[in-house]
Amino acid sequence: MAQYAILIFERESAGGGAPDLPAEVMAAHEQLPQRIVEHGGREIGGLALEPSGTATSIRGDLVTDGPFIETKEALAGVFVIEARDLDHAIELARMTPIVDGGVEVRPLLGIDFSGLS
Repeated sequence: MAQYAILIFERESAGGGAPDLPAEVMAAHEQLPQRIVEHGGREIGGLALEPSGTATSIRGDLVTDGPFIETKEALAGVFVIEARDLDHAIELARMTPIVDGGVEVRPLLGIDFSGLS
């Protein structure tokens, strides 16, 4: 199956920190891999990111504090799934619990994670 990155964007708190996610949203994140399997996909892995204020960006020789791109919503996490096609990936990505933001689905270029450990 094809692989897709699901990028999670959430609005950060006023100080640039991670929002306090309600318990039901955290529980939904923990249940998401199983729900994806139940819908014919598979989650390969994922990462939750520290708040954007902890990022360091590099542009050529310039190193600056903060995210590479500043938006109202910050990149909060990413996970990789296997899905039949883009429509299936979108269906699976719609199950991602979001408080105040959204997700982006991005096809991956044939990366094989099976040899990594």
